[in-house]
Amino acid sequence: MTLPPRSLLVVIAVTALASWAWRSHVAAEDAGLLAQRAKPGDIRMISSETCGWCTAARRWMQGAGVPFNECFIERDAQCLADYQALGGMGTPTLVVRGQTVLGFDRARMLDILK
Repeated sequence: MTLPPRSLLVVIAVTALASWAWRSHVAAEDAGLLAQRAKPGDIRMISSETCGWCTAARRWMQGAGVPFNECFIERDAQCLADYQALGGMGTPTLVVRGQTVLGFDRARMLDILK
């Protein structure tokens, strides 16, 4: 088995690094815009205690200073009822100014908060 030429490995490494840097830039830009646009009460996150995506979304929003309220379907009967009324398609389910966003979709949230 032969190894790929070094130039190919360099191109792959540079591409991966550029992709990571771009995603980090976009995430930071989204964080600033969401923190500016969101007011207390604008975002409610319906979560599950076992949802890794919920944990990631919570950490990201807290780190970015985005105000949000969170409830857990396992702990709060009203939260579970709201979740079921919205169709119960998965967590996190975010309610942004009355509009439902399934999953942590920063672009959709920014669009709603315009």
